[in-house]
Amino acid sequence: MPFFKKLQHAIWRFSNKLGPFAPLVAMVFLGLLILSLSRIGLVLWKFERVTNTGKLIEILLQGVRVDLIQLGLMLLVPLLLAPVFATSQLFKFWQKFTYFWAIACIVFLVFLEASTPGFIMEYDVRPNRIFVEYLKYPKEIFNMLWRGFKVDIFAGLGFTLLAIWGMRRFMQPWLVANKTWSNKKIWIIWPLLFLLAALVIRSTLGHRPANPALFAITQDSMVNSLILNSGYSVIYAAYSLQHESKSSQIYGKMDRADIFKLTGAQDSDIPTLKTLIPSAKRDKPLNLVIILQESLGATFVESLGGVPVTPNLEKLKSEGIWFTQLYATGTRSVRGIEAVITGFQPTPADSTVKLSLSQKNFFSIAALLAKQGYNTEFIYGGESHFDNMRSFFMGNGFQHIVEQKDYKKPIFIGSWGASDEDLLNKTHEQLLAHHASGKPFFTLAFTSSNHAPFEFPDGRIDLYEEPKATDNNAVKYADYAMGEFFKKAKASAYWKDTIFLVVADHDIRVRGDTLVPIERFHIPGLILGADVQPKTITAIASQIDLPVTVLSLMGISAPHPMTGQDLSNIPADYLGRAMMQYNYNFAWMQQTADANSVVVFREDKPAAFGVYDMQNKKLIETATPANAKEIEQRALANSLLPALLYTEQRYRLPQ
Repeated sequence: MPFFKKLQHAIWRFSNKLGPFAPLVAMVFLGLLILSLSRIGLVLWKFERVTNTGKLIEILLQGVRVDLIQLGLMLLVPLLLAPVFATSQLFKFWQKFTYFWAIACIVFLVFLEASTPGFIMEYDVRPNRIFVEYLKYPKEIFNMLWRGFKVDIFAGLGFTLLAIWGMRRFMQPWLVANKTWSNKKIWIIWPLLFLLAALVIRSTLGHRPANPALFAITQDSMVNSLILNSGYSVIYAAYSLQHESKSSQIYGKMDRADIFKLTGAQDSDIPTLKTLIPSAKRDKPLNLVIILQESLGATFVESLGGVPVTPNLEKLKSEGIWFTQLYATGTRSVRGIEAVITGFQPTPADSTVKLSLSQKNFFSIAALLAKQGYNTEFIYGGESHFDNMRSFFMGNGFQHIVEQKDYKKPIFIGSWGASDEDLLNKTHEQLLAHHASGKPFFTLAFTSSNHAPFEFPDGRIDLYEEPKATDNNAVKYADYAMGEFFKKAKASAYWKDTIFLVVADHDIRVRGDTLVPIERFHIPGLILGADVQPKTITAIASQIDLPVTVLSLMGISAPHPMTGQDLSNIPADYLGRAMMQYNYNFAWMQQTADANSVVVFREDKPAAFGVYDMQNKKLIETATPANAKEIEQRALANSLLPALLYTEQRYRLPQ
């Protein structure tokens, strides 16, 4: 095999210059070659779908970047051990260890790449979470593979055995190599190599390290997965499973039939499916713009009991539908996105924005509106791969993403990206362009200025307090930017055809001395624009009610699986409810004629009961009320339902 010998000689000739690190460098070169050849083969196989994205070159180049991340991760263990085991005294051990380590790593990569074509044929994506979960059921999976995938089994085994044989031959020169570096030289060079590996793994000098969402550059999930390599995809899936380990079952169990009965769902393909009958009948449905405000809790709104740093919001509230008792579902931005964009109820697991089973064919209002011919867009001042947003949005109905790199000459760039002024100026530009095109649009703009370290440009506001970099000042600046945006929006042609929703993702620093600090889940919400009539809604409301409500006001009639209430069409005596996930505690607050009853579920503990005092903003724990069983069962059903819908992948639009 002359080619193999030439390749082996070329790689080792360079690698040997790095003394005890030679086998690791050789592993990187060989790994890059194998992964690149595999990706090129997969791209040629799916060439039509790849070229339809118009990003062939970018896919291949970004693929190399992912491969370097993967190989960097494989270098970590031996690099951590090198200062001790690569020394003169333990060099023979180091030779054998790195010999077997390099073989194991390359065989692992080859095995997964060899498994990839069959997995893509079955699931239209590289090996991922499903691949990891299948490892729990070896008997069942082997039976399935043997019956339907014999060719794939033998191909995978063949390539794996070939990799073992080839790697043993490839690594043979290392076993007979002599020690050429002194201990001093190893200790001097090692920090540089370790730093280089860390930078390769991080793969960016930006605010956040690279993750799979960064490489979701097309709307085709399968093509996005080709950018990854299967080793990286599987390792990241295994890592992500820890975020899904907590299920609502920690609160108790309930028969499936009872869950559906108490929540109004049906035991069908999409249990919560219903058809929205809009409160506003329109010949042509309106456009939608959602301004999701970072950390804008009621603590920053004077009329809701907070400090007076949102004067523009206070003025605007008289022009639309204002919610005085609106509650967030969680404490993270992705939880707010989950509620406002998908209407999904919270669970103890991570937000569905980050979970694997919801990265494709999971319901969002963007997916619904895209089917209705809308242009759907996400606008952010920072890097959209943060918190897996890009991957989730691109897989679930969003057609375009604007992020930090798309801002030309921004006014101000902080740690979290372009300022709220830049964000909303860009939003205004995009809305003008969308309106001029004549096509209906849905735009989600997510602010970030109200986030530590609270950076914003000088000269825009009279500071509320000193020093400048505080949350109160940052909120006041964010409110200023929003006020400037609405001045321009009202004077624009798109105003009369567009519904606007301004809402917080969550409050800032949610903490307290009660089981769930309900007062820190209280957030402002405002719907205005077009022909929306001013109104104040005092009933308890949840973020999950908002997407249903705005779609109804837009005049959209369509099937959807959301469980929220249409608050634009409620009777005068409507009594609301809210649900809040606080770490592993779940609070269900139910409005009654004389009190706001609360039940709190905790992991492996009995339910706790209380009453929320809105006047003093305090959860008062009480003895078990007379209707405790009824409230507890309804709350438990609502905590179990979303977990069921997620795991069975039944929260989606009908085919």
